[in-house]
Amino acid sequence: MKPVSELFDVVYGHSLELNRLKPLSKADGGVAFVSRKMGDNGISAYVAPIPGVEASPAGLLTSALGGNGVLSTFLQEEPFYSGRDMALLRPKIQLTKPQLLFYCYCIVSNRYRFSYGRQANRTLKHIMVPEPHELPDYIDQTDITRFDGCDSPVNGEVPSALDVCNWKAFSLQDLFTVRKGQRLTKANMRPGTMPYIGASDTFNGVTAHIGQDPIHKGGTISVSYNGSVAEAFYQPEAYWATDDVNVLYPTGFALTPATALFICTIIRMEKYRFNYGRKWHLERMREAVIKLPVTTAGTPDWAFMEAFIKALPYSSQVQ
Repeated sequence: MKPVSELFDVVYGHSLELNRLKPLSKADGGVAFVSRKMGDNGISAYVAPIPGVEASPAGLLTSALGGNGVLSTFLQEEPFYSGRDMALLRPKIQLTKPQLLFYCYCIVSNRYRFSYGRQANRTLKHIMVPEPHELPDYIDQTDITRFDGCDSPVNGEVPSALDVCNWKAFSLQDLFTVRKGQRLTKANMRPGTMPYIGASDTFNGVTAHIGQDPIHKGGTISVSYNGSVAEAFYQPEAYWATDDVNVLYPTGFALTPATALFICTIIRMEKYRFNYGRKWHLERMREAVIKLPVTTAGTPDWAFMEAFIKALPYSSQVQ
């Protein structure tokens, strides 16, 4: 193990203020602006090139020195500007892309040591990380190109803004048969591979894998009515749903993965109506109303919903 400073030159970034820069799209020559943001590789926006200010080169790591995303660390693969309280890490030795990504993970794993009252500006360079020869063998055996193109849409077209003015209201029971999940205690769970859907807002609602037979079919939508209320997920495989979850079976139409994702988003927008004191139980869910785009005949426009989802980034991964 060695401190970060023995493997990387650690320097401050540009310390620019985003609100003083001119927005410019990447397609028009904009430069990435990296901030203390926790997601999107730390990129908050693309801005016009700044006269007299040279962008940092690709191949550096950026690490947030404070804020809610302290130690959020990313490999920048294009030239960039950086905001306040950002450190730039330049490798002192030749490192592969998988190795650099692993070092990002090593650094961010130390986040628990810091807070708003204890920033990482003085201590980042002292964080201990493995030396290159100590890295696991799987690092350079990993095929990181398998995700290339994953952000592409299916049809390559950019969707227009949604015009909700002419959408029509439908009750969920007009579109679905709503069925309840069934309680299963941890003590009674058998080991296995079948998805167990709980009242969770992550991992598509899957909280465990069990050995019981499924009680609900795939091609349906699970909706939490307790816990993470109104979290809706498309379930492609047969599964068991806990009693905190209701399951929507389509009636009279084919529920494709893309259409299901559109509807799940609409259902999640009903979250504000419910809380721990007002559950979205079976009867309320059946009578609940959502608005959807419609055809000239006034029926749900499933073709539009399908096309809209398939025009979004990452839709090529929807199966």
